[in-house]
Amino acid sequence: MFDLGWTELMVIGIVALIVVGPKDLPGMFRAVGNFVGKAKRMARDFSQAMNDAADEAGVKDVSDSLRKATNPVGSAMDEVRKTAKSASESFTQDTMAGPKSAKDKADEQTGDGPEEEPTGLSEERRAQAEKIRAKSAEMATARHAREAAEAAEAAAAETSADDAPATSKDSKA
Repeated sequence: MFDLGWTELMVIGIVALIVVGPKDLPGMFRAVGNFVGKAKRMARDFSQAMNDAADEAGVKDVSDSLRKATNPVGSAMDEVRKTAKSASESFTQDTMAGPKSAKDKADEQTGDGPEEEPTGLSEERRAQAEKIRAKSAEMATARHAREAAEAAEAAAAETSADDAPATSKDSKA
């Protein structure tokens, strides 16, 4: 609003010192500060009242509708982000629940446990899913065994290479 630099403020201060005098200058600055504070509070209250009235009238909804209408790609991306966020939250909640214990699985198969949660899968699909899980576990175990054997072979080859005489290494070089 007003563009006052340090030089302008110094000129105003010197003129005030001359006109008002050094005795009454602190009181005058206090009064001016109180006046400016009241003016700022009134402006802030007015602005807040206008924003509240606009929100009650539905201006925010209209502005959102206009923004979506003028930028359909942006609004579509907002919807995609919202859907992805909700999907990731549900995935996180499912994974944070942790794996089921063997007792829970046995109870689930026999029906002895607490009430079964509806999974939305038919018995045939559930059986197929269990077969897939079992085969995946079997393949993972085989892969771990294979990797352990390869690591043991590599360690054995490394130790045998370290035990070889130093002269054979020098002759190769």
